[in-house]
Amino acid sequence: MSTATETFTGGGGIGLLDRERIIARPGFNRWLVPPAALAIHLCIGMAYGFSVFWLPLTKSIGITASTTCADMTLASALFTTSCDWRVSDLGWIYTLFFVLLGSSAAIWGGWLERAGPRKAGFVSAICWCGGIGIAAIGVMTHQLWLMWLGAGVIGGIGLGLGYISPVSTLIKWFPDRRGMATGMAIMGFGGGAMIGAPLADMLMNTFKSATSVGVWQTFFVMAAIYFVFMMGGAFGYRIPPAGWKPEGWTPPADKGAMITTRHVHLRDAHKTQQFWLIWAVLCLNVSAGIGVIGMASPMLQEIFAGSLLGQPDLKFSDLSPEQLTAIAAIAAGFTGLLSLFNIGGRFFWASLSDKIGRKNTYFTFFALGIVMYALAPWAAGLGSKILFVGMFCIILSMYGGGFATIPAYLADIFGTQFVGAIHGRLLTAWATAGIIGPVVVNYIREAQIAAGIPRAQVYDFTMYILAGMLALGFIANLFVRPLSDKWFMSDAEVASLQAKTKAASAGPTGSFGIGTGGFDGKAAIAWTIVGLPILWGVWITLQKTFVLFG
Repeated sequence: MSTATETFTGGGGIGLLDRERIIARPGFNRWLVPPAALAIHLCIGMAYGFSVFWLPLTKSIGITASTTCADMTLASALFTTSCDWRVSDLGWIYTLFFVLLGSSAAIWGGWLERAGPRKAGFVSAICWCGGIGIAAIGVMTHQLWLMWLGAGVIGGIGLGLGYISPVSTLIKWFPDRRGMATGMAIMGFGGGAMIGAPLADMLMNTFKSATSVGVWQTFFVMAAIYFVFMMGGAFGYRIPPAGWKPEGWTPPADKGAMITTRHVHLRDAHKTQQFWLIWAVLCLNVSAGIGVIGMASPMLQEIFAGSLLGQPDLKFSDLSPEQLTAIAAIAAGFTGLLSLFNIGGRFFWASLSDKIGRKNTYFTFFALGIVMYALAPWAAGLGSKILFVGMFCIILSMYGGGFATIPAYLADIFGTQFVGAIHGRLLTAWATAGIIGPVVVNYIREAQIAAGIPRAQVYDFTMYILAGMLALGFIANLFVRPLSDKWFMSDAEVASLQAKTKAASAGPTGSFGIGTGGFDGKAAIAWTIVGLPILWGVWITLQKTFVLFG
């Protein structure tokens, strides 16, 4: 990574990407930092929406229909130039995304703390956009291995670095609103597909022709757009001088035992019981939620079937091909609605955690989630579409809220000095949940169908299993306690680590309603740049959602 940025270091001096270069000067408005983080997260969040490319890519040779090869294995699919790929072959890219996200965040989180968010954001842009560019070449030459390497492996590394790049910085800029700050950024990761998927669909329709499905052209265009946004975000990062506080804000004297003012070193964090308890809290919360995301569309179709078309007597097995197509379109609206609540929950719950505390927020997730999952079969039995959909909207808001609240939870327990790197290691819980959740849900569903359970009831047992996962998460959260003194660094060690970020004058910094600082013109422009794409994505999603209740 040092080689990749050598051009920007100016030899032996301080370069454009170095941590020392981005220490904020007096008068810098901290409200410029969240839009920089959003610019990166909105781009890498397209990883959630990559499935929009799968069906077109299954016809990249045949164009109008797939050119299938009956004897093709996964190994031969990697190198074939005469057979179209299957969705299952392409789906491995999605798996690689999140395995590499968790792995790279864990491996290079410590480097990020030393190098700073700008350098991490820069490398993230190179990897994510470069990986998509390599994948485009893979489509052009019809080499699946090149797509796996480009988008999956190199792009996945970009995902990990981009995801954790703003965490530590935002927490230090907003000591008064830790949850809200990280919620704003991580909201962007949830919203990336909401913007990217319809954009990709528009581009593919523009570029498709008699000889192309338009995917490789779309990859190149989106990589270019994302590169501009991500570079803008990376160069917009600033870090506060050591010891800086928002103007007019004084840390409350009664912060409570659950919020430490000291710091744990990265080398010690994973040795504590608290780290693994919080790891379990995140893993179990995400496992339950990600299972619902994976089965949202078929679940709604199989449970409500003809009711979605105003014909409640029709079971799923009785539907005609035309009716199946119609309810699939309606289920897409359900998926879109869940996406909106996933995004909104990231900001809402993380902000609420600033008021009620991180531990209490997770207690809410687990207690409310257990009730929702346990009552979901009852709502389905009533045939109440509104009640059923409403329950899962709340569940998905808490799934998103879990991601956004966890960085602040870590900062409360371990301090802020290495919170970005600790968060990176904790994301291995996400990679684990990405396997547990879908596997549990899919296998139970298949077992229920094989046992002859009616389609409308195959998810009942699954809901109780997911409620049990949340009960285990509730217990893990219960045992999270403040760390003992032996885990914290000495004041001298902290001072040594912070020496490079000292400034001659901390000075006043815009703080939006605290002191004299405010939401100035530069901040308004920055928020407009990231806000307009978000509003466009929300509007497109709402249009699809209206079909659900239309």
